[in-house]
Amino acid sequence: MEQEKNKFSNALEKIESISKDIGLSKKDKKTILKIEKTDNPDIKTLNLQSGSWEANEPWFVIDEDNNIHTLVSIESLLKIIEALKLAQQENFNQKLEKTIWQHIPIDFQDVWVVAMDEIKRIAASSKDKKNINIDIEKLIKSIKSKHPNLFFNLKDIVYE
Repeated sequence: MEQEKNKFSNALEKIESISKDIGLSKKDKKTILKIEKTDNPDIKTLNLQSGSWEANEPWFVIDEDNNIHTLVSIESLLKIIEALKLAQQENFNQKLEKTIWQHIPIDFQDVWVVAMDEIKRIAASSKDKKNINIDIEKLIKSIKSKHPNLFFNLKDIVYE
């Protein structure tokens, strides 16, 4: 019994640490629920340990093995997914921009447009629309070889 209390206390400490990492302050009232077994193996009970049933998300749930889970509304989950998609798009755009600049374009926007057209073409021809893997460096090198007029040729500049 004492060991179970220690495990539960450790779970509560982890929740405090996680809360801090996601920007919740110690003052924020956190809803913490405990899953407990019943006589029926198909039924479990949720017992409110702290906070309230009306509190803000996320709610923390401690299972029978003292593992921590969270509950969020579908609306919140969709917002998280949308934010991740946006971050992924921004990351891709930054990598593309950096790679274009590394190849010394004459006009960045022209290369960007050609690259985006190429990416759309690759995406359209891909069988798996959700998992398209594009090697940006290879893409820009390909564009540079097909459209050398879009990039400065350092050899020409140095030897002139």
